[in-house]
Amino acid sequence: MQVAQPVGRNAPALKYDILSALAVHALAADKHRQRSILRVLTLITTRYNWRSNELSIGREEIARLWSVNERTVKREMARFRSQGWIAVKRPAARGRVAVYELDLKQMMLDTAEIWPVIGSDFQERMGDAKEPSTNVVPFKEKQDLAPPDGEDVWGQVQTMLHGRDPELWSSWFQHLTEAERAGGVATLIAPSRFMADYIAQKWTGRVLAAYGRIDPSIRTVRIEATE
Repeated sequence: MQVAQPVGRNAPALKYDILSALAVHALAADKHRQRSILRVLTLITTRYNWRSNELSIGREEIARLWSVNERTVKREMARFRSQGWIAVKRPAARGRVAVYELDLKQMMLDTAEIWPVIGSDFQERMGDAKEPSTNVVPFKEKQDLAPPDGEDVWGQVQTMLHGRDPELWSSWFQHLTEAERAGGVATLIAPSRFMADYIAQKWTGRVLAAYGRIDPSIRTVRIEATE
Protein backbone atom coordinates (compact mmCIF):
# COMPACT_ATOMS: atom_id res chain seq x y z
CA MET A 1 0.00 0.00 0.00
CA GLN A 2 1.65 3.19 -1.17
CA VAL A 3 0.97 6.41 0.67
CA ALA A 4 -1.23 8.71 -1.38
CA GLN A 5 -1.13 12.42 -0.76
CA PRO A 6 -3.90 14.50 0.84
CA VAL A 7 -6.11 15.53 -2.05
CA GLY A 8 -9.84 15.84 -2.54
CA ARG A 9 -12.58 17.08 -0.28
CA ASN A 10 -10.91 16.28 3.07
CA ALA A 11 -7.41 17.33 2.02
CA PRO A 12 -7.19 20.60 4.03
CA ALA A 13 -8.18 18.87 7.28
CA LEU A 14 -5.70 16.04 6.73
CA LYS A 15 -2.90 18.49 5.99
CA TYR A 16 -3.58 20.30 9.26
CA ASP A 17 -3.65 16.98 11.10
CA ILE A 18 -0.22 16.05 9.72
CA LEU A 19 1.28 19.43 10.58
CA SER A 20 -0.33 19.35 14.04
CA ALA A 21 1.09 15.91 14.80
CA LEU A 22 4.60 16.99 13.79
CA ALA A 23 4.39 20.21 15.81
CA VAL A 24 3.12 18.58 19.01
CA HIS A 25 5.63 15.76 18.63
CA ALA A 26 8.41 18.36 18.37
CA LEU A 27 7.25 20.23 21.47
CA ALA A 28 7.37 17.00 23.47
CA ALA A 29 10.96 16.31 22.41
CA ASP A 30 14.36 17.74 23.34
CA LYS A 31 15.72 20.89 21.71
CA HIS A 32 17.68 19.01 19.06
CA ARG A 33 14.64 17.05 17.93
CA GLN A 34 12.54 20.22 18.04
CA ARG A 35 14.92 22.01 15.69
CA SER A 36 15.05 19.02 13.36
CA ILE A 37 11.28 18.77 13.05
CA LEU A 38 10.97 22.54 12.64
CA ARG A 39 13.23 22.20 9.62
CA VAL A 40 10.92 19.54 8.17
CA LEU A 41 7.89 21.75 8.80
CA THR A 42 9.66 24.62 7.05
CA LEU A 43 10.24 22.53 3.95
CA ILE A 44 6.62 21.34 3.94
CA THR A 45 5.06 24.76 4.37
CA THR A 46 7.33 26.62 1.96
CA ARG A 47 8.17 24.23 -0.88
CA TYR A 48 6.24 20.97 -0.67
CA ASN A 49 3.73 20.03 -3.39
CA TRP A 50 1.10 17.95 -1.59
CA ARG A 51 -0.60 16.74 -4.74
CA SER A 52 2.46 15.35 -6.51
CA ASN A 53 4.41 14.50 -3.33
CA GLU A 54 7.40 16.44 -4.56
CA LEU A 55 9.83 18.69 -2.77
CA SER A 56 11.88 20.35 -5.49
CA ILE A 57 14.65 22.32 -3.86
CA GLY A 58 18.42 22.63 -3.90
CA ARG A 59 20.80 22.34 -1.00
CA GLU A 60 21.71 26.02 -1.24
CA GLU A 61 18.09 27.11 -0.93
CA ILE A 62 17.49 24.75 1.99
CA ALA A 63 20.52 26.24 3.75
CA ARG A 64 19.07 29.71 3.25
CA LEU A 65 15.65 28.70 4.64
CA TRP A 66 17.23 27.01 7.65
CA SER A 67 19.89 29.70 8.23
CA VAL A 68 22.65 27.08 8.21
CA ASN A 69 25.50 26.06 5.92
CA GLU A 70 25.23 23.39 3.23
CA ARG A 71 27.19 20.88 5.29
CA THR A 72 24.47 21.00 7.93
CA VAL A 73 21.84 20.54 5.22
CA LYS A 74 23.62 17.47 3.89
CA ARG A 75 23.87 15.95 7.37
CA GLU A 76 20.25 16.71 8.28
CA MET A 77 18.79 15.43 5.01
CA ALA A 78 20.78 12.22 5.44
CA ARG A 79 19.23 11.85 8.89
CA PHE A 80 15.73 12.32 7.48
CA ARG A 81 16.43 9.69 4.83
CA SER A 82 17.65 7.22 7.45
CA GLN A 83 14.42 7.81 9.41
CA GLY A 84 12.40 7.05 6.31
CA TRP A 85 10.85 10.53 6.25
CA ILE A 86 12.44 11.77 3.02
CA ALA A 87 13.67 9.96 -0.10
CA VAL A 88 15.33 11.21 -3.27
CA LYS A 89 12.85 10.99 -6.11
CA ARG A 90 15.15 12.44 -8.78
CA PRO A 91 18.79 13.31 -8.03
CA ALA A 92 20.20 16.70 -8.86
CA ALA A 93 21.71 17.16 -12.31
CA ARG A 94 23.35 20.02 -14.16
CA GLY A 95 20.90 22.92 -14.14
CA ARG A 96 18.32 20.98 -12.12
CA VAL A 97 17.88 20.68 -8.35
CA ALA A 98 17.07 17.42 -6.60
CA VAL A 99 13.45 16.36 -6.20
CA TYR A 100 12.53 14.64 -2.93
CA GLU A 101 9.41 12.82 -1.81
CA LEU A 102 8.07 12.72 1.74
CA ASP A 103 6.75 9.63 3.47
CA LEU A 104 3.89 11.18 5.42
CA LYS A 105 2.78 7.80 6.68
CA GLN A 106 6.12 7.17 8.39
CA MET A 107 6.00 10.64 9.90
CA MET A 108 2.57 9.94 11.36
CA LEU A 109 3.57 6.53 12.67
CA ASP A 110 6.56 8.13 14.40
CA THR A 111 4.30 10.68 16.10
CA ALA A 112 1.65 8.19 17.27
CA GLU A 113 2.54 8.50 20.94
CA ILE A 114 1.35 12.12 21.05
CA TRP A 115 -1.99 11.60 19.28
CA PRO A 116 -3.88 11.36 22.62
CA VAL A 117 -2.33 14.70 23.63
CA ILE A 118 -3.95 16.41 20.65
CA GLY A 119 -7.33 14.91 21.51
CA SER A 120 -9.51 11.84 21.32
CA ASP A 121 -11.11 13.07 18.10
CA PHE A 122 -7.68 13.30 16.47
CA GLN A 123 -6.74 9.85 17.72
CA GLU A 124 -9.98 8.44 16.37
CA ARG A 125 -9.48 10.05 12.97
CA MET A 126 -5.97 8.68 12.66
CA GLY A 127 -6.72 5.23 14.04
CA ASP A 128 -10.17 4.45 12.75
CA ALA A 129 -10.36 6.21 9.39
CA LYS A 130 -12.16 4.24 6.69
CA GLU A 131 -11.19 4.07 3.06
CA PRO A 132 -12.51 7.35 1.60
CA SER A 133 -13.77 8.02 -1.89
CA THR A 134 -10.62 10.04 -2.66
CA ASN A 135 -7.12 8.61 -2.98
CA VAL A 136 -6.24 9.50 0.62
CA VAL A 137 -4.96 6.40 2.38
CA PRO A 138 -5.70 6.06 6.12
CA PHE A 139 -2.77 5.62 8.50
CA LYS A 140 -4.12 2.59 10.30
CA GLU A 141 -2.56 -0.69 9.20
CA LYS A 142 -4.43 -3.83 8.19
CA GLN A 143 -3.38 -6.70 10.41
CA ASP A 144 -4.84 -9.67 8.52
CA LEU A 145 -1.53 -10.93 7.12
CA ALA A 146 0.71 -13.22 9.15
CA PRO A 147 3.81 -11.38 10.40
CA PRO A 148 7.32 -12.70 9.76
CA ASP A 149 9.06 -14.67 12.49
CA GLY A 150 12.68 -14.07 13.49
CA GLU A 151 14.81 -12.42 16.15
CA ASP A 152 17.98 -11.74 14.17
CA VAL A 153 18.58 -8.37 12.51
CA TRP A 154 16.94 -9.32 9.21
CA GLY A 155 14.00 -10.88 11.05
CA GLN A 156 13.49 -7.67 13.01
CA VAL A 157 13.75 -5.63 9.81
CA GLN A 158 11.12 -7.86 8.21
CA THR A 159 8.88 -7.49 11.25
CA MET A 160 9.19 -3.71 11.05
CA LEU A 161 8.42 -3.67 7.32
CA HIS A 162 5.39 -5.88 7.90
CA GLY A 163 4.12 -3.81 10.80
CA ARG A 164 4.27 -0.67 8.75
CA ASP A 165 2.57 -2.02 5.62
CA PRO A 166 1.45 -5.67 5.60
CA GLU A 167 0.20 -5.55 2.01
CA LEU A 168 3.43 -4.14 0.65
CA TRP A 169 5.41 -6.65 2.70
CA SER A 170 3.31 -9.51 1.37
CA SER A 171 3.76 -8.40 -2.24
CA TRP A 172 7.47 -7.61 -2.16
CA PHE A 173 9.55 -7.65 1.01
CA GLN A 174 8.70 -11.16 2.22
CA HIS A 175 10.38 -12.59 -0.88
CA LEU A 176 13.76 -11.07 0.01
CA THR A 177 16.48 -12.88 1.91
CA GLU A 178 19.57 -11.40 3.52
CA ALA A 179 22.76 -12.73 1.95
CA GLU A 180 25.34 -10.61 3.73
CA ARG A 181 25.64 -7.74 6.18
CA ALA A 182 29.16 -6.30 6.42
CA GLY A 183 31.02 -3.03 6.10
CA GLY A 184 27.86 -0.96 6.45
CA VAL A 185 26.24 -2.72 3.47
CA ALA A 186 23.30 -5.13 3.60
CA THR A 187 23.01 -7.35 0.54
CA LEU A 188 19.55 -8.77 -0.10
CA ILE A 189 18.56 -11.41 -2.64
CA ALA A 190 15.32 -11.29 -4.66
CA PRO A 191 13.98 -14.31 -6.58
CA SER A 192 13.95 -12.49 -9.94
CA ARG A 193 15.75 -9.67 -11.73
CA PHE A 194 12.47 -7.82 -12.15
CA MET A 195 11.73 -7.91 -8.44
CA ALA A 196 15.28 -6.90 -7.53
CA ASP A 197 15.24 -3.94 -9.91
CA TYR A 198 11.76 -2.82 -8.89
CA ILE A 199 12.41 -2.92 -5.15
CA ALA A 200 15.78 -1.23 -5.64
CA GLN A 201 14.12 1.57 -7.59
CA LYS A 202 11.03 2.05 -5.43
CA TRP A 203 11.64 0.77 -1.91
CA THR A 204 15.36 0.82 -1.06
CA GLY A 205 14.84 3.88 1.14
CA ARG A 206 12.17 2.15 3.17
CA VAL A 207 14.26 -0.98 3.68
CA LEU A 208 17.27 1.15 4.64
CA ALA A 209 15.17 3.11 7.13
CA ALA A 210 14.06 -0.14 8.78
CA TYR A 211 17.65 -1.34 8.97
CA GLY A 212 18.67 1.99 10.48
CA ARG A 213 16.34 1.44 13.42
CA ILE A 214 17.69 -2.05 14.11
CA ASP A 215 21.34 -1.76 13.06
CA PRO A 216 22.45 1.88 12.55
CA SER A 217 25.77 0.69 11.11
CA ILE A 218 23.98 -0.20 7.86
CA ARG A 219 24.31 2.74 5.47
CA THR A 220 23.61 1.03 2.14
CA VAL A 221 21.18 -1.62 0.95
CA ARG A 222 22.07 -3.58 -2.17
CA ILE A 223 19.44 -5.78 -3.81
CA GLU A 224 20.54 -8.53 -6.18
CA ALA A 225 18.74 -11.31 -8.06
CA THR A 226 19.26 -15.05 -7.88
CA GLU A 227 19.06 -15.27 -11.65
